Amino acid sequence: MTFDQLGLTTGLLRAVADQGYTVPTPIQQQAIPAILQGQDILASAQTGTGKTAGFTLPLLQRLAETKTSGKRVPRALVLTPTRELAAQVGESVITYGKHMPFKAAMVYGGVSFGGQARQLRQGIDILIATPGRLLDHVSQGTIDLSAVEILVLDECDRMLDMGFIHDIRKIMGRLPDERQTLMFSATFSKPIQQLAHTLLKSPVQIEVAARNTTADRVEQVVHPVDRHRKRELLSHIIGFHNWQQVLVFTRTKHGANRLAEQLAKDGLKTAAIHGNKTQAARARALKDFKQGRVRVLVATDVASRGIDIDQLPYVVNFELPNVPEDYVHRIGRTGRAGNEGRAVSLISDDEMPLLIGIERMLKQSLTQDVVAGYEPSFSSDTSNVRSVGAPGKPRRQRPRRRSGGSISAPRRAGAGARG
Repeated sequence: MTFDQLGLTTGLLRAVADQGYTVPTPIQQQAIPAILQGQDILASAQTGTGKTAGFTLPLLQRLAETKTSGKRVPRALVLTPTRELAAQVGESVITYGKHMPFKAAMVYGGVSFGGQARQLRQGIDILIATPGRLLDHVSQGTIDLSAVEILVLDECDRMLDMGFIHDIRKIMGRLPDERQTLMFSATFSKPIQQLAHTLLKSPVQIEVAARNTTADRVEQVVHPVDRHRKRELLSHIIGFHNWQQVLVFTRTKHGANRLAEQLAKDGLKTAAIHGNKTQAARARALKDFKQGRVRVLVATDVASRGIDIDQLPYVVNFELPNVPEDYVHRIGRTGRAGNEGRAVSLISDDEMPLLIGIERMLKQSLTQDVVAGYEPSFSSDTSNVRSVGAPGKPRRQRPRRRSGGSISAPRRAGAGARG
């Protein structure tokens, strides 16, 4: 199947072609026709599957097919859990809507409320927003949601995890009953199904990937190591293998800052992003990471949402997440757009119960590699443990540094639209 067969207009097909895409991804093949027909959908797809373009393209076409009342107020509303994801969706709307007359605005915290209010008063067609800041505008009377025709709830599971359910319901009370609603989630958890039951009308259910599975193209490995030697091992792995673009996850904001400072002292150009950083600082760090000026990006789970890099080769769990599903979200940052990816987890003794929970969810055991020189003092499950590197006495030399290019796989030509 090609994009030409999905029923999209010439302007949208031109925009897709401008990006070099010819073959839609599975989520795009299933979602676009259903949305064009005006149906509500509940879709589950892993990150990196082209989900954003899967709703952006038909959303733009649906708006073009219906007449307006003359007053320029939002006709489409996209709710996202984080600023980064809102920015990503906004970029997708601009990219694919460049041959169309629509105006879009992004509304989220961390930037000037007044500047956003002025943009909204000038009139927009598409609004991309985080729930909290949107409610701020609603309470101040700077936004009118009474004409919304299409509502998109992106990454619903994350919004529920972050406690946005009450904000979402308040926003629902401001929207017309007659509207098209599109829900996207990484998983079909029970809370997601309950929410869908209250918001959707006879929805088309789309499930591209099996529930709570990880990307087929992501190689997963676990390195048992004493907690106090994790940072040393991480520096060693990055330097020894000459990794040039590495996304590292920590559980806390303070932990992200501390690790970034330590890696920088090891000679690795590093930046951190988390909720306490300003939006400008987060955007700058992400831009530097994408463009190769920063080699290692340390992030918390919330701040990582919206990181969209087709060829990100490496993800490292410096600390395992407390919630097994977050492991899937994390490693889904790599292995995208047809590329290979590698996910490495550094596991200390106290994290073994978390690892067991992840393996139960995945219904598979993850290979444990003990790195020579970094053997842990604790004993782990030896049924799937192997040694990496020459055996013998622990090596305590400083990690070696190499220069050179990245080891990322080439991007597959013609893959589905990104986003």
